Amino acid sequence: MHPMRIVIVGGGPGGYEAALVAAEDGADVTLVSDEGLGGNSVLWDCVPSKALIVSAEAMGWTRSAHRLGIQHTGGPGERVRAEADMDAVMRRVETLAGDQSADVTKTVQAAGVRLVHGRGRLVDHQTVAVDEDGETTRLGADIILVATGSRPRILPFFTPDGERVFTARELFALRERPERLVVVGSGATGLEYAQAFARFGGEVHLVSSREQVLPGQDPDAAAVVEEVCERWGMTIHRRRRATDLRTGDDGVRVRVGDDEWVEASHALFCVGQVPVTDGLGLEDVGVERADDGSVPVDGVSRTNVPTIYAAGDVTGGIMLASVAAMRGRNAMWHALGRAVAPLRTDAIAACIFTHPEVAVVGRDAGALAEAQVPARTVTLQFAGNPRAKMEEHTDGFVRIHAMDGSGTVLGATVVAAAASDLISQLSVAVHNRLSVSQLAQAFSIYPSMGGSVQETARQLMSRS
Repeated sequence: MHPMRIVIVGGGPGGYEAALVAAEDGADVTLVSDEGLGGNSVLWDCVPSKALIVSAEAMGWTRSAHRLGIQHTGGPGERVRAEADMDAVMRRVETLAGDQSADVTKTVQAAGVRLVHGRGRLVDHQTVAVDEDGETTRLGADIILVATGSRPRILPFFTPDGERVFTARELFALRERPERLVVVGSGATGLEYAQAFARFGGEVHLVSSREQVLPGQDPDAAAVVEEVCERWGMTIHRRRRATDLRTGDDGVRVRVGDDEWVEASHALFCVGQVPVTDGLGLEDVGVERADDGSVPVDGVSRTNVPTIYAAGDVTGGIMLASVAAMRGRNAMWHALGRAVAPLRTDAIAACIFTHPEVAVVGRDAGALAEAQVPARTVTLQFAGNPRAKMEEHTDGFVRIHAMDGSGTVLGATVVAAAASDLISQLSVAVHNRLSVSQLAQAFSIYPSMGGSVQETARQLMSRS
């Protein structure tokens, strides 16, 4: 019996994680990609942006070192002074992204996956054609997985040029710190970059279409991040929407009202992502697409065509690397006849890498109220945490939602410098439907930021 032939189009987390589990299960796997493996997550988004943010964090430490008893050699009482070498920062970012992509490639090849470079398109429900250098190769498949990801949304009035006007994809071409940067979009991506460049010492203007940044997030969490951003000197233009852009030799102008313009040296647009589904031949083989171009899938990543699955940003919805990877794995397990549980949207964890970070898991207060779930909520500020005081990371809080009566953990928000790590234990609790008493009775370290998670659970346990 021949192994199942699987062709995966796209090398991001949805594609390469799927390739790994399918190869480990004995399938004949071919992965088609027209760029280095890792996709947006490794090459243009998660890895580069977080590496940039680490450099911004370093700037933050040098500016606050005097409060920790660290003095500049110039004399007692002087603050440590630092400047951001943007060329060095960006070269480090590019190196880290390239290294991570190379690591993914080695791992995938070691698993026995065949890599084909080029742009893949579906010819029929069991054939993928790969175009490269004017030649076309046809790959037969029993199962096809589409994991082509997304690209930054481009509005009609601007065109990224990589010099003064950017989306997140071109941003790393910068070699000098923008003296005055206007960032359009106050969601996770826009706010992360805006705050990072503010910490580098540039003048930053953030254009937000809402009254508060981070729409859709816990309003209290957004308020903490806003306050920290303004503390670093960022200007937030609330309830403004960019409608035009003018560029010149010495800068840019972004219209944010009828006759209101924000002038800057550079402009960065972070206004969402668009699924990459054009040119794939999906309509030719009968794969349905939504109005926004995304590919609808069920809980195990199937499209409406039995032999074709889809995973990652191409499916729209929650555009997270972790969700893409899980959808890709689920697709392969289902196609190979393995037991697979549908993706649980009530247990997804996510993090926004601002300072402080905002990490969430499960359902928030609004979702619980809408579903009429009887729940109790306790919030504990980090201002009273001893480790937070030592590190001067007292901004933020832990908030846990638990089922009234049973105490089952339903969701949580952590706003803290290390929220991306602190959310892990809460993610385990939500995924496994643990109770606050189980969470509270686990050992924690003293002193630690994680101690506040246990204390919040203890308070919920006593109230239940």
